[in-house]
Amino acid sequence: MATKKQFSSFEEMLSGADVPVLVDFYADWCGPCKMMAPILEQVNAQLQGRLRIVKIDTEKYPELASHYQIEALPTLVLFKQGKPVDRIEGVLQAQQLVQHLQKVI
Repeated sequence: MATKKQFSSFEEMLSGADVPVLVDFYADWCGPCKMMAPILEQVNAQLQGRLRIVKIDTEKYPELASHYQIEALPTLVLFKQGKPVDRIEGVLQAQQLVQHLQKVI
């Protein structure tokens, strides 16, 4: 599902994206975050080519979590043209998430 790529900055990754980017802010110790992994795989399959999904570990990148005011996990933030345009906190089922995202991408 998610491809691992290295970028010199989060902003570089967002600005270089040709499609909206859904960022999954998570932590390894977070149970609901683990529940989101297969859900995001289903979403990725259904919205292939219309969206890129990126996972950000808030433990490894606390400055990003702080910058985007991530207070609950998991939190999904949708970025379009480098700017946050939508935010979802907590776990949604794949179909709910796809329907929500189709309205904003």
